[in-house]
Amino acid sequence: MTNPTPNKNHKHFKIFKPYGFLSQFVPEKRKKKKLLGELFDFPDNIMAIGRLDHDSEGLLLLTTDGMQSHKIRDKGIEKEYYVQVDGKISQDAISQLQDGVEIGVNHAKYKTLPCKVSILLDEPKLPIRSRHIRNCRHGSTSWISITINEGKKRQIRKMTAAVGFATLRLVRVRIGNIHIDNMDSGDVIALDNFNDILLTQDRSKE
Repeated sequence: MTNPTPNKNHKHFKIFKPYGFLSQFVPEKRKKKKLLGELFDFPDNIMAIGRLDHDSEGLLLLTTDGMQSHKIRDKGIEKEYYVQVDGKISQDAISQLQDGVEIGVNHAKYKTLPCKVSILLDEPKLPIRSRHIRNCRHGSTSWISITINEGKKRQIRKMTAAVGFATLRLVRVRIGNIHIDNMDSGDVIALDNFNDILLTQDRSKE
């Protein structure tokens, strides 16, 4: 069975989701969080591919094409995050994260898959977050890069907590071959299609 040619009438976007926004367009009862529709006049039938929690930021892909959304979510596409953690992270903690750590998922224990983790020697150039992160007088922090092929709920935060380092700020900077580049918080950029990001599937599944 051949893959269908992408419908050129569909619309695709990448956005820099700001802190405090829900990754959706329909409000939830009893929740007064900001929604993606406040950022741009998006076309009808637009949907977010995956999600970022309201307290996470960065790259989020949107499309009107449900088939593209399904392919990207199911192909083990790499997702890279820049993570600011509380304290000076150790190499031992980095090694544990790389090998996989035990976290809780749906009230059960789950060991994360091996992934790419490295310390960022310089603080990444990111937009200032709308909500202030604690003052440096309260202790040092570290920035690390984590690249995963899975996406359990609040996985990154649970992973860093499992090795003793709470996440202070979480920014997704890459999905497959699509990068956040120099986007500012709240920016919206139209894309031609998502074919290129399928090139970075999880090779361990081949």
